[in-house]
Amino acid sequence: MKKIVLLAAVTLVTACSKPAPAPEADASAAAETSAPVAANIAADGKSSVGKFKVTTSDGKVMIEEVKADGTYVQTIEGKVAETGKWEQRSPGSYCVTKDEAGATQKCNDESVENGVWTSKDAEGKVATVERVEG
Repeated sequence: MKKIVLLAAVTLVTACSKPAPAPEADASAAAETSAPVAANIAADGKSSVGKFKVTTSDGKVMIEEVKADGTYVQTIEGKVAETGKWEQRSPGSYCVTKDEAGATQKCNDESVENGVWTSKDAEGKVATVERVEG
């Protein structure tokens, strides 16, 4: 009789317990709850999309309009100087590919230190970047 009662109790506990989730479910749930990857976040912590005033180390000033469709237009004194495609790999890595035959992607290291946003190309040339609001 004791065995029957014990067996009934074990059966009842087992029936009320939830099954353990499959390992695949745990992995996908963890991926969903982990911090999102910073996609299209610029060095200043805002969206990469927008207009930016870029001043090169030699004093040349250009406006770069970075569009949501993955393209950009760079103007100097109101005239189009360059067009192409952009990619923000991380807040510290902004890459462009010019719209010209044989163009390769070039990436700049970007950071904001002491309130100054800088962009350094592969040759070590540094430009300052300012977001143009509106």
